[in-house]
Amino acid sequence: MRAETTTDRKAAALAVFKDLARDPGVPKPDPILVVDNVVRRFGGLTAVEVEHVEIQRGSITALIGPNGAGKTTFFNQLTGFDTADSGSWTFNGRGMNGVPAHKVARMGMVRTFQLTKALSRLTVLENMRLGAQQQRGENFWRALIPSFWRNQEDSITEQAEELLERFKLDAKRDDFAGSLSGGQRKLLEMARALMVKPELVMLDEPMAGVNPALTQSLLGHVKDLREQGMTVLFVEHDMDMVRDISDWVIVMAQGAVIAEGPPDSIMSDPRVIDAYLGAHHDAPLSESELEAQLHEAEAALEAEIEEETQK
Repeated sequence: MRAETTTDRKAAALAVFKDLARDPGVPKPDPILVVDNVVRRFGGLTAVEVEHVEIQRGSITALIGPNGAGKTTFFNQLTGFDTADSGSWTFNGRGMNGVPAHKVARMGMVRTFQLTKALSRLTVLENMRLGAQQQRGENFWRALIPSFWRNQEDSITEQAEELLERFKLDAKRDDFAGSLSGGQRKLLEMARALMVKPELVMLDEPMAGVNPALTQSLLGHVKDLREQGMTVLFVEHDMDMVRDISDWVIVMAQGAVIAEGPPDSIMSDPRVIDAYLGAHHDAPLSESELEAQLHEAEAALEAEIEEETQK
């Protein structure tokens, strides 16, 4: 039954993209996130300059691009960890400009980081509990009266333990988060993000620094987010992973979106090849270019012969 559901979810996501144009900023049938004219500058450097992009609800979208393309900076703008110089974006139709990071998460848009942010001196379970929103015990006066928050805390703990079991971290529940391996910290960060019960999960290089033993586990969990009804937007450099799990790919270069398309075709897009390898890196030389190179070689040879003759 689960396999049928998984197949249906992926098929539905792919069907949405089937007839879409391959142009940057192409409109989607049911976007959960819409971005317009977002610009972020650092002095004279323009790190992000995205005119328009839409993220389709219920899909797994990859955001790729060469190093320095502005992918993580773009994530930071959208999730409230940095402030854009201009532009606007909406999540579920609600404007998100100027909304601080904790409120962005509370509204259902959460993110993980390339470098994990686990609190090392707290246990794995305590890290999970911190991910829950609107905890009554966070209020000073209510915290003095356990009856106000005890039931909610029990519910939060139950949710945390269910997620730890799902992510195969239940055996580590009482270990300090600082004792986990890099891959286990990635799993913990993803599990903690789900404590918010989000609609959109944004993953910044989820496979970075993960050993091969945990890679397949992480891949499975990313795919499972879609089966749970969530939308996924992730940054990744591993093209094999992008082909494996993404329904749609958005490509950034020099801060701008330069191409969009399905994973099977985006890798052969000339715009993408140019962005990664340089314009016309493998284009055949024209006859005039070949002739010019030949003349240059002949002139260099004649000069070398003349120099030897004069010795």
